[in-house]
Amino acid sequence: MSRPDLIRIDDPGDPRIACYRDIREKDLSGREGLFVAEGKVVLNVLLAARRFALASVLLLENRVAGMQEVLAATPEDTPVYVACQDVIDRIAGFHLHRGILALGRRRTGESLSGLIASLPEKALVVVLVGISNHDNVGAIFRNAAAFGAVAVILDETSCDPLYRKAIRVSVGAALKVPFVQGGDADAMMAALDEGGFSILALSPAGGVEITDMAPAARTALVLGSEGEGLPAGLLSALRTVRIGMAPGFDSLNVAAASAVALHHLWQKRAG
Repeated sequence: MSRPDLIRIDDPGDPRIACYRDIREKDLSGREGLFVAEGKVVLNVLLAARRFALASVLLLENRVAGMQEVLAATPEDTPVYVACQDVIDRIAGFHLHRGILALGRRRTGESLSGLIASLPEKALVVVLVGISNHDNVGAIFRNAAAFGAVAVILDETSCDPLYRKAIRVSVGAALKVPFVQGGDADAMMAALDEGGFSILALSPAGGVEITDMAPAARTALVLGSEGEGLPAGLLSALRTVRIGMAPGFDSLNVAAASAVALHHLWQKRAG
């Protein structure tokens, strides 16, 4: 049975759904402390992880029947809006074939020092420096969740993990894995060092094969952007590791490289 309090939206200009309007543009300009989660799987993670409060839900009318379990888990005071395909497409600014959107509330007051202090004695974290591609950030979060990383730390030049596409590519992992963003790489490394982390920088020119590396109880894996990689100054200050490859090839997409490296560290820690 459908929730009796579903709110019908027939006007794309309805002020109640203003934060859903022109999604792609607002992804770039922000939406006053809110973010958009798209799709049933991501909405389920948002509800189950409970890291972020759910502000509202917007559904395509023909998706309501298949969303009963999800709606049953949605807090009763959360508005659930319903619209036809034409109206929801005009709201979003493009054809929304999934037909499931939700607004979550960003967390405030989180700090790097606070996150590090909250981590267990045995912890694997991922550090992103200059990762500006949303697909890569989303995929790295997915890999982090898959291979037991307890947190992700992003510098101020990396893209927002709560960007709609990053959340979608992460299959909701960006809503599940704790993270903080902000500050420069040097400050991040100093905080990790003070927190007792052994810091490993992944680079094609790394000094040690990662398969020869036994991770410490607290290990931080640092990843840089494709092309430029990590800054030379940072590499010179950190212990560097590499992924062995066939002769004549020396690099992977950063998301793929993160999966290989994290899988190795995860297996070593589990053993």
